[in-house]
Amino acid sequence: MTNEEQLEEATRLWTYEGIVDAVPGVDLPDWAAVVVQFALFEGALLALAWAYDLWQGVLAGTAAVVVATAGSALMLTLGRSIRELETPAAYRGLLFGSRIEVVLGLLSFVGLVTYLFVYDPRQGGTPLLVELLGREPPLPAVYFTLLVLWDVCYRIGTAWWASVVGFWVAVRYSDESMAGTDFRRVDVLTVAFALLQLVLVPFVRGEPFLVLALVGHVAAVVIVSGAAIFVRSWSGTI
Repeated sequence: MTNEEQLEEATRLWTYEGIVDAVPGVDLPDWAAVVVQFALFEGALLALAWAYDLWQGVLAGTAAVVVATAGSALMLTLGRSIRELETPAAYRGLLFGSRIEVVLGLLSFVGLVTYLFVYDPRQGGTPLLVELLGREPPLPAVYFTLLVLWDVCYRIGTAWWASVVGFWVAVRYSDESMAGTDFRRVDVLTVAFALLQLVLVPFVRGEPFLVLALVGHVAAVVIVSGAAIFVRSWSGTI
């Protein structure tokens, strides 16, 4: 494969896909990669709960693991659906090649860590991390928690970026070739990707800021991707 072909291939993959593909000797089908991810994460969660008697956090932790792994499955489905379509190079470059989803995920993660470790403990009452990990949380449990939370935040950043780029391309290329049912299906998948994150809301219901952030993010994706569906539908009728 030439350098140009490698560059083109890199602009057609999510960062998550690129990392998985880069693991030496690993060539798993999508479903197997998702199953392995869930097994590793959930296995580590249960092992930590058993080792440090942290069973109070297992249900919330499992919900986060489900969101992360189901998010991986939806990301793979979304990426494959887009790559099967005839799309402008600018669209693929923005969506996959820009790595903006990583930046958005990082911003979400830094905001969440600031909330959990600085803002929440100053509000009185029992902080969320104390409820889940105890007052003297074991270091391995904190490490694993942050790893899973980063994975969730990365999915949030990806859903938002896919939604924004989907709307941009619907407006920029508002002709019949970009207004077909297959493109609207991509927008619907993006909405489903965001809605998945609502699974976490019951576990942070005592944290109004986190509830607002999650629901607000999902609502924004629904509105933007819904607008893209509307534009595509309208373009297809003229």
